[in-house]
Amino acid sequence: MDDDLSRLSEHLANNLRFVRQKRGITQGKLAQLCEVPRSTIANLETGSSNPTLSVLAKLARSLHLSLEELLSPPKVRVQHFPADAVPVQKRARGKARVHKLLPHPIPGMEIDRFEIEPGARLVGVPHRIGTQEYLCCERGRITLSVEGERIELRAGDVAAFPGDQAHSYHNPGRQEAIAFSVVTLAPLPGAVAE
Repeated sequence: MDDDLSRLSEHLANNLRFVRQKRGITQGKLAQLCEVPRSTIANLETGSSNPTLSVLAKLARSLHLSLEELLSPPKVRVQHFPADAVPVQKRARGKARVHKLLPHPIPGMEIDRFEIEPGARLVGVPHRIGTQEYLCCERGRITLSVEGERIELRAGDVAAFPGDQAHSYHNPGRQEAIAFSVVTLAPLPGAVAE
């Protein structure tokens, strides 16, 4: 193999092994998912095989990766995002801030940090039917309203509710309230479960 092909094989071997092990998938299970012999996976992970485009496409599809992610040099596994680099939306006339905490989107999930000034109300946007939302009050107090039902949350409290209902978050206290919202979105109609 020339140097370029050798590097590609090495990248593929390292990336494939890393992703497979990180996800707790055996070579046999991955082979089954890709519909290739287990020996093909073993040879790819040692860098001793030159896969066809068909095998690469099956690997990428089964692991939910792009071909580029399989063949690129391994990236630094830890990324630091300074606070001023995290996207922030100002809402409630600037009295609430929503920090988006997933710099790399995860399909079907949203995680946000809410900062709500005293007296401010943040109105949530109902999501698709079947969506579930979790709210954890980190500091202060928050009154969660879901379709008219009100729940008082204090630091450390968690509420779970259907995210497809009308909902809002109100800070009845005298200090800024901080909360974390985790939304697990319902799959789109016709979407294939992974």
